Amino acid sequence: MRRATPDPMIEARRRGPIPKDVDPTIEVLVNDIIAKVADKWTMLILEALDEHGTLRFTQLGKAVGRISQKMLTQTVRQMERDGLVRRTVHPVIPPHVDYKLTPLGESLGAAFCGVWIWAETHHAEIERARRAFAAAGEASDVSACIETP
Repeated sequence: MRRATPDPMIEARRRGPIPKDVDPTIEVLVNDIIAKVADKWTMLILEALDEHGTLRFTQLGKAVGRISQKMLTQTVRQMERDGLVRRTVHPVIPPHVDYKLTPLGESLGAAFCGVWIWAETHHAEIERARRAFAAAGEASDVSACIETP
């Protein structure tokens, strides 16, 4: 994912005071968007379109890799519904359909870029923590198997 220029409006709000009340509508929307962004296909499609620009359906499938036609169709339809992708059907035989990120989709990619940078920055720490956790788990598994008289 390429590094994006931070949105000044978002950065100003992020650095500002935390709101006292949370709008329940916004909370539902945030939870919905997080669930979709956590979906690997959405992020891979977002990345492919960000990297390649406009792609035809088959090109998009190849760029994402190992995605079924059904899953690709479902995911781009959901992204289109959310305003992240623009689908253009060209009136030719056979049908020609293009997909392109909307400005909203590009801004989501920019937001995800921060998560990518965070993971890149803390990769070694996370790996150390995972190894320590696994080692502690193995040690507790072994001690649970030892009988005491």
